[in-house]
Amino acid sequence: MVTNCSVSTNLQVGLLDTVSAPGKSEVFSLSEVWAKKYIRELHRQDQALLSLDQPQSKADVAQKLTDVLRSVSARAWHKTETLLAHEMRRHQISPSLIDPWTIAKDVHLVYEAALAAYARGVTPQRFSVVASKRLGAIRQHHTAVDSRVIGFVSMQFHYCGQMLSVEAPELERPGLQSYFKVVDDLLYMPLHRAYNAAANYDYDDPRLETVRLMLSATSPIAHRIVNQVIDLCPDYASYTGPLSETVVRTSSIRDVEMFQIYLLTCVLENNISAIAQELFPLCVMLYPTLKVNWGLVRLMVNLLDQELLACVGSSNVKYYEPHYDAMLKMFSPAIFPDSP
Repeated sequence: MVTNCSVSTNLQVGLLDTVSAPGKSEVFSLSEVWAKKYIRELHRQDQALLSLDQPQSKADVAQKLTDVLRSVSARAWHKTETLLAHEMRRHQISPSLIDPWTIAKDVHLVYEAALAAYARGVTPQRFSVVASKRLGAIRQHHTAVDSRVIGFVSMQFHYCGQMLSVEAPELERPGLQSYFKVVDDLLYMPLHRAYNAAANYDYDDPRLETVRLMLSATSPIAHRIVNQVIDLCPDYASYTGPLSETVVRTSSIRDVEMFQIYLLTCVLENNISAIAQELFPLCVMLYPTLKVNWGLVRLMVNLLDQELLACVGSSNVKYYEPHYDAMLKMFSPAIFPDSP
């Protein structure tokens, strides 16, 4: 007779199979109990899985994502390293400049803050103001010796945000992605460098006024350009997927915004160094790996000229035109002859 119901499943099966005939009724009772218990556990798991698809409070979602942040960060690191290891060697970027512990700590602190802001209902705009100083410091720290390191760091943050979005309930993803986009923008774009350069001008300086016009139109211009590129190149696909897919479209809009921020930084500094020393090497390192076509980049840069002219007016074109022309030449067929 079996009297200990706490034994392992395998042991129970063995005992039930070898029990003597007089105990058959009790064996049936125990097997029935086990079957009912198993079905109850399955039902409980079904309910748990079903609850994942139900609306959850922002605090619950934020806590869940904070709990998986460490493992997500590790997966993002692996993906970034897999994609960029060859390019890091090719561009002769010293491995000593890629500090995994510092980057992991930065990722955790920034996304923890983003999730906390989301849980408390802080707007993405307000979060951007609060996070700007920290992300500016992170960017400055990692680019102090070699500005190209920001390519590795920003991709680590970017993939971490993407993977966290996948872990979130579908209904909450658009809201969360607004906070994660803030992180992307502040890391990819040299905003603090632009702000520091702007501090050297009088408020009513025409060059600064031109930059103000450019800056206020950055996002609308980026959306229009990406929409035009999608219409002109409907079959184009990068490493991540077709240009029309939400994730690729969002990244493309960010890139067009990034080009504009680098351009207006050059306008404020009145030299081409921000584009030549940071943006161009960054693109050369990342775009081939991500299967971004140079012809597509040229199309985007060409469309940008038309948009900026409409934005700042013909009298202010002289402030950005020399730097724009230099950027156009850097991505020309003369530099990348094998691309369409």
